[in-house]
Amino acid sequence: MPNRAPQSGFAALGLDGRIVDALAQLGYEEPTPVQREAIPPLLSGRDVLGQAATGTGKTAAFALPLLHLLDPSREPRERTAGLILVPTRELAMQVAEAVHRYGKSMGIIALPIYGGAPMEAQLRTLKRGVDVVVATPGRALDHIRRRTLRLDNVKLVVLDEADEMLDMGFAEDLEAILAETPAERQTALFSATLPPRIADIANKHLDNPVRVRIDREVVPSGSAPRVRQTAYIVSRAHKMATLGRVLDVENPTSVIVFCRTRTEVDELTESLNGRGYRAEALHGGLSQEQRDRVMKKFRANTADLLVATDVAARGLDVQHVSHVVNYDVPSAAEAYVHRIGRTGRAGREGVAITLAEPREHRLLRNIEHLTKQKIEIATVPTVADLRAKRIELTKASLRESILAGDLEHYRGVVGALAEEFDVMDVAAAAVKMADAKDAADEAEIPSVITRPERPSQRERGAKAGRGEKPARGEKPARGEKPGRGDKAASKKRITPTWDVARIYVGAGRTAKVRPADLVGAIVNEAGIDPRAIGAIQITDRFSLVEVPEEAADSIIESLRSTTIKGRRVPVRRDKEGKP
Repeated sequence: MPNRAPQSGFAALGLDGRIVDALAQLGYEEPTPVQREAIPPLLSGRDVLGQAATGTGKTAAFALPLLHLLDPSREPRERTAGLILVPTRELAMQVAEAVHRYGKSMGIIALPIYGGAPMEAQLRTLKRGVDVVVATPGRALDHIRRRTLRLDNVKLVVLDEADEMLDMGFAEDLEAILAETPAERQTALFSATLPPRIADIANKHLDNPVRVRIDREVVPSGSAPRVRQTAYIVSRAHKMATLGRVLDVENPTSVIVFCRTRTEVDELTESLNGRGYRAEALHGGLSQEQRDRVMKKFRANTADLLVATDVAARGLDVQHVSHVVNYDVPSAAEAYVHRIGRTGRAGREGVAITLAEPREHRLLRNIEHLTKQKIEIATVPTVADLRAKRIELTKASLRESILAGDLEHYRGVVGALAEEFDVMDVAAAAVKMADAKDAADEAEIPSVITRPERPSQRERGAKAGRGEKPARGEKPARGEKPGRGDKAASKKRITPTWDVARIYVGAGRTAKVRPADLVGAIVNEAGIDPRAIGAIQITDRFSLVEVPEEAADSIIESLRSTTIKGRRVPVRRDKEGKP
């Protein structure tokens, strides 16, 4: 009997042959590390707790075993066997599309359901029967309460980007949804980070899970990292000029620029277009049709830059991004990790650039501590640097023209001038004219000298706990007194590093408003990082929410144009002013 060659690639993982064939047609050859580690235990019926960064292929890591477990021949009313919960509608659409592509030959039906889409179309599709539902928690719970989404026959539940769902205030929704699923189901939880809150959910809802952790690739000593990380310390007044200067010098092929608020996204997009870039905005204020049109342009390279908020860009699957720019330093280090994960994919080298104000210097140190990677503090390119880059590009363009040939029409002009002038002077004049097309009156951007870093609040608290007096000119940590020790330190109030405003929302406990409703509305509609939202106070008739001062007006505008608990409510700054 002849020996059979050992299986390799996805076939070796034990997947259904139809799935393996579909992957081959899509060009997938070898599984990624997270797929290699997560697929076998899921196929064997085990729960999985996975930690993997963006861009590691974790969508296929749970989607492929889910497809293997499905039986599309069941009756429609019993058909929904897979539930995937994700934080944003963009990610819901992306995951549903991936499930459809992987399971097309099996006749698998996957439906994305999320807020902002017509409810009627979702109801019709659910009534006909679907195999996999990919949903945001809020809309999934809405359908469950309407009894239009039944989870009695669900075999596998996946929580994707679980840390992000918790940050957006969906903890209670997740608990309510999981309570509607069978106790004997399989559960897979994937998250870029595993904070204590994720561990609590895993302990409660996962049964002896297989732990899968895929760390970022360790770069061998002496070799260049896949993502080059650079920061420029500039004043807010010179941020736009610095961004333009850096883009001109870097000459990127495709860029995502991250901003904190959708107002900032719109203003920056307008400014970039005014400077001659092809920039498109992406934020929660756009309709789904507008978002699709923007992403189509960006994927087709008819737009150079995508200016986006964190939440709007969550789950985007774009392979060709050469540069990521943080127009503001994200308030949480984890958000920085998610952002730079958009570049350096598929073995390419990527570049992450951060524009930091002097007061944000410490945030960069926090990010370095989390990522265990150095962020180079660079000097803003000078006018001389810019001119040298332009000359280099002009030289490259001339070389391409020479190699392309078809110069006969111009030789007569050069020959005539060469009889009167030195041929080198003729060529130099031509280069000067070509370079002048891009030249502009550029002013030097002033450099910023950062102050020496003071000890952190934790370090000052440690000194106070040991009974040490702070150094001269150094104040005790806010909320604690020298000499009170760990007890005082544990009770101190952690205050944000930005100015805080308080907004009034005209709905409270009587309208069944919960903190998750307010956080979800602010994050989804205004594009605010959930970690930037402060204290929330809910009374019977109204609620008060602390938000960053610089984003307060944008948040108020966004909340006025949307609904909370199904109705529009008055939103304004709190008359009491800042808390």
